[in-house]
Amino acid sequence: MLATAILQSIKAAIENGELPAELSSNRAINEITLERPKNRDHGDYATSIALALAKGAGKAPRQIAEIIANSLKSSEIIERIEIAGPGFINITLVKASQGAVVNSIFAQGEKYGEVKILSGVKINLEFISANPTGPLHLGHTRWAAVGDALARVLIAAGAKVAREFYINDRGNQMDLFGASLAASALGQARPEDGYQGQYIDDLAQEILIKHPEYKDLTGQSANDAFREAGYELQLAQQKEVLDNFGTRFDIWFSERSLHSGDGIDTALATLKSQGHTYEDDGAIWLRTTDFGDDKDRVLVKSGGELTYFSSDTAYYLDKRRRGFDICIYMLGAD
Repeated sequence: MLATAILQSIKAAIENGELPAELSSNRAINEITLERPKNRDHGDYATSIALALAKGAGKAPRQIAEIIANSLKSSEIIERIEIAGPGFINITLVKASQGAVVNSIFAQGEKYGEVKILSGVKINLEFISANPTGPLHLGHTRWAAVGDALARVLIAAGAKVAREFYINDRGNQMDLFGASLAASALGQARPEDGYQGQYIDDLAQEILIKHPEYKDLTGQSANDAFREAGYELQLAQQKEVLDNFGTRFDIWFSERSLHSGDGIDTALATLKSQGHTYEDDGAIWLRTTDFGDDKDRVLVKSGGELTYFSSDTAYYLDKRRRGFDICIYMLGAD
């Protein structure tokens, strides 16, 4: 409430010409900090905003402090204002103002604390993005809580936030998932580097109940069928768990969509046209060392196989094409 009053006083001073219009774009205006003075004789709160604005305003900090103080004197919640040192503003609140804050919370309800500093900003927030090859674990629930909380904070700041879950539904881990399910269902030994655990057996039996004809499949046909059926069931379970947890996503983005269209080719062509790639030993590399990385990264292996990094690159460019101003990735420990 007090920070809002200070912000309004600065904007009023800009509008009436006491402070230059250029200050409207000064980041410090939206980052007003209030501190509790160590000596309570100096007031309930103190702010150094006048010092932060001095350079952009072309005025002495004490001059700016006086302009802000004069504007704040009419506030019903302020009892006394003093200017100290080079331009600190010490503020003493009316005793009843503390109760006014509680009344304001009740009056505004869920909207209490909302501001507009990110109004109009489109933000893509991607979090969790677990592989659809197993149940969500405790680490995923942590990211669900943190990611959803961050989304709510950004929305409260005025941003338009899209919560996005990237489905890693392509690649070797999906093939191993299918082979593990098929082996379990058909009474065969699972791949040495495949997926283990009771959940694989349970999922395999669930697939057989839903698709009894799969018991007659063999080889790659069996692996493919169980992979797709397991993928469908596992993703549905993840969505249900997250929904029960209270975390809901606006976008479920499939990695496969990048490969079924021209996303990868477009990304590689874009990077090449900008001089960010080169060929070496038959592979295509991205010059990530130009951006502070410890080594360059392979996009396409010498045999023509795409790396995960190529998908990540295409995915990022896809987000930018969707018109987001800011893209936030919440990465796991690995």
